Amino acid sequence: MLQNIRDNLTGKVALAVLGTIALSFVFVGGANFSTIGSSYAAKVDGVDISVGQFEAAYRDQVQANPQIAALPDEYRMQLRSNILEQLIQQRVIDNYLDEAGLMITDKQLSEIVHQFPEFQLDGRFDRDTYEAVLSGAGMTPVQFEASQKLNLRRSQLQRAIRGSSIVPPSNYRRFLNLAFENRVVRTAQISAESIADEIDVSDEMVTAFYDENPMMFNLPETADVEYVEIRRDEVAAEVGVTEEELVEYYDLNKDRYLQDEQRQARHILILFDDDEAGAEVVANEITTRVRSGESFEALAAQYSKDGSTAANGGDMGPLPRTQMPDALGDAVFSMQEGVVQGPIKGDFGFHIARLDKIMESGPLPYDQVRASLLTELQEEKAEGLFLAFERKLSDALFDATDIRSLADTVGLEVQGVAGFARDSVEPFGGSQVAVDAIYDPTVLSGAALSEVIELDVNRTAVFSVTKHTQASRDTLENVRDQIVATLTNSQSEFLMASRAQQMLDAVRGGEEFAAAAASVGAEAAPSSVVTRNAEDADQSLSVAIFTALKPTQGNPTLGSTRNDAGGYTVFSLDAVIPGRPESIPLADRDAGKEQLVDQYGVGDFVAFVQALRANAEVIISEDTLAAQDLFQ
Repeated sequence: MLQNIRDNLTGKVALAVLGTIALSFVFVGGANFSTIGSSYAAKVDGVDISVGQFEAAYRDQVQANPQIAALPDEYRMQLRSNILEQLIQQRVIDNYLDEAGLMITDKQLSEIVHQFPEFQLDGRFDRDTYEAVLSGAGMTPVQFEASQKLNLRRSQLQRAIRGSSIVPPSNYRRFLNLAFENRVVRTAQISAESIADEIDVSDEMVTAFYDENPMMFNLPETADVEYVEIRRDEVAAEVGVTEEELVEYYDLNKDRYLQDEQRQARHILILFDDDEAGAEVVANEITTRVRSGESFEALAAQYSKDGSTAANGGDMGPLPRTQMPDALGDAVFSMQEGVVQGPIKGDFGFHIARLDKIMESGPLPYDQVRASLLTELQEEKAEGLFLAFERKLSDALFDATDIRSLADTVGLEVQGVAGFARDSVEPFGGSQVAVDAIYDPTVLSGAALSEVIELDVNRTAVFSVTKHTQASRDTLENVRDQIVATLTNSQSEFLMASRAQQMLDAVRGGEEFAAAAASVGAEAAPSSVVTRNAEDADQSLSVAIFTALKPTQGNPTLGSTRNDAGGYTVFSLDAVIPGRPESIPLADRDAGKEQLVDQYGVGDFVAFVQALRANAEVIISEDTLAAQDLFQ
């Protein structure tokens, strides 16, 4: 099947597929190539981009976009080249940042990570949620935090360059003149209904079209298939885990769930604002009140300016040392349980802190990891059951004479699909191995069952073909309505285009616009002012009007275009009214300037990366780039 799809996925179609899956590239240029087998995909100023890193990036794209597997080789190679180019661009940026000494501190990283809503519980960062989300994505906190540091460094550089962009006042004024430009036009519409009575599609025309297009209306080769299937998700649904099994599993694996020492403290934050001395006086007073026996929780709710903890009596929850601000962290991790300390001077204000609980380093408590353990053990047991099911299916196939006896032996249900073609996607997810198995000559003839086929890591099946239909051409009677519609649309298009041209010729010959419209059965609309990007405008007409040449004195610009209603619109562009910046609301002007500055900034960043790329010594392993992959 893939070969057939590849044969059809050429030219604009394949480029369109690539366009839907392409990454963002600011530069794709030449490089030195090495044809000797190597352990790297590319070298950038002596720094390797490993084959594993490159193939992982390519695999991620294939898994996210299964249509890649059906692309012809030349387009697959183009995608591989583009992915490697993106990795090269990232590497030249990282090399630049390394040389500049730009680093992301643990404190900066912690602040960013805590802002992710996916890692929060009841509006606050939760470590268990954080680890569970990452585990579900197949990542460890170390991997995630390392990738975030890289991304933060790159984004800081991009923001710095984009933020330094400047738009000259003259350029901005020209931008406003263009963005808020109005155009005065007259229009006349020629609809399909206006020429419907002139369309004539005869039986002779239908027959001739069918005979003259022998490659159209072909019916593909198909097979009616019966099959039995083992699905991992269905097997997993039958798996049960007892609490005793879970506890035993925890005892065997608890060393994998180690945590640093954590401390649970409460704090009251008094901000400096514009009076640091005054803030310190307030902090001292509150410290005295706490030590005199007043409720820490009540004082936190009343005075603390930390909006995320004040309502909870200042409770910051269990935190390791790396996730606490420096001064406050130093204090909390030097205190004993129950001790109150303050004022503690931080970056933004004074803290009063009380340590409530110390959680020693070591394995996380069972209750905190139970959900993760349950998922893991269920998956482990499901894997064993799935493999056992596959072995049972393989053993039963040896003696099976037909698909139903096989199903009875292994306790599976026989499923069926009629009219399965070589390029069908469902119900086997476009699997090439399924197509190869079904269209194997022995299986296709109905003489034998297929082997046990692994459709993917989660699905295994055995196939039987009950009916095989050769490729043929559909009959004229079955496709008559389709041909009539095609010929009708063709005649309609020709007649509307001819009417539009006839009207344009009449206006250019000196006939008045409305009279010329009436002569072709169209009704002219009154002259109107059209605004660029008006939401309720006919978009096809708007594009034609705002890309037309400006009229000269006494000589309107004439044109015609297909419109959004399926007809044709003839227009006369009579005048262009530039936007007047002084008449534009200030908020709109400011928004426009921000937009233009950002566009300039993007251009500056693109140029910066292009310069880095051009000056870098890049060696690409052609062998790695052209290597065959598992997805062909």
